[in-house]
Amino acid sequence: MTCMMACILMNCCVAAAQSTAPPSTLSSEQSTPVASSSGVPPALLLARHNVANYFAEAANMVCAESVTQAILGKNDKPFYHEDSTYDYQLRASTDSGTLKLVESRETRKPAYRDPGRTLLITNGFTSMLLIVHSDYEGSYTFEPDGDETADGVTLSRIRFNAIPGASSPAAMQLRGRSYPIPLSGTLWIDSKTGAVTKLIASVDASMSDLGLQGMRSEIHYGLMQFHNPEEAYWMPISATIDVQTPRQHWRNMHHFGNCKRFRATIKIDPEKKP
Repeated sequence: MTCMMACILMNCCVAAAQSTAPPSTLSSEQSTPVASSSGVPPALLLARHNVANYFAEAANMVCAESVTQAILGKNDKPFYHEDSTYDYQLRASTDSGTLKLVESRETRKPAYRDPGRTLLITNGFTSMLLIVHSDYEGSYTFEPDGDETADGVTLSRIRFNAIPGASSPAAMQLRGRSYPIPLSGTLWIDSKTGAVTKLIASVDASMSDLGLQGMRSEIHYGLMQFHNPEEAYWMPISATIDVQTPRQHWRNMHHFGNCKRFRATIKIDPEKKP
C-alpha cells in the first residue's frame, strides 16, 4: 500500500463550463437579491450566482503559499513533516468558451526531501467551490442546516451529499488513472453576499477498494482588503487535507497570505511612432 500511495495525487478538476450568470462581486458590501426556486436555499443561489466571478478574482492574485506535508502516527500526532513555500497563482481562461483553471507554483523555499518517505501531494483544492457551480447542480443534494453568527456575520450552513454516479469536481489519480471522488459535507455561506467562508468535505470508506479509507478537507476563506482602488475579495486563506489508508495517515496543511493583485494594462502614446 505504501508504494501505491506514492503515486497518489489528490486534486480537484479544474475545468467547468462557463457560468451564464451575470457578473457580480464577492465584496463584503455586495448583496444581490436572488429569488429562491425549487426549494433551493437562497444563500446557495447567491453563492452559485457568484462563483464564476470568484475564480475571475482569484486569477488576478498572486499569494505566498506555505505547505506542510505530514505523516501522522499514534493519536494522529505528526512524527514526520516537510515544509516548503511558493508563490501561488490560480489562472482562469475562457478563450475556448469554457472556464479553465490552472494552478501555478514558483518555489521559494524547497523542502528537504527524504527519499525514504512517501508523502501526499494535494493541489486543485481551491477549485472545490465548483461544488456550488451550476454545472454540478445535478451532482449533489443540498439541504439547509441552520444559521450561525461569526464576527457579526450571519452564515447559512448548507449540507451537501454526492449523488451516486454523478460527476465530481474532485478526483484521485492513481497509477495513471483518475477516479472521481464522491464528496459530502457542509458549506458556510454569508447569507448577505453569498460568499463561502468555510467548506468541509469528506469521503467515507466507499472507495476502500482503491485503498482509500477516508479523506477530509477543510478550507477557510477570508476577506482580502485592497486600497487604491478600494476593493475587497473573498479568497482562500487555509486548507487542511487528511487522507487515510489502512496503513498510512497523511495531513497536508496549506496557508495563503501576502496576496497581491495585478492587472495587465497597455498604454498607447499617440505622439510616438513604433
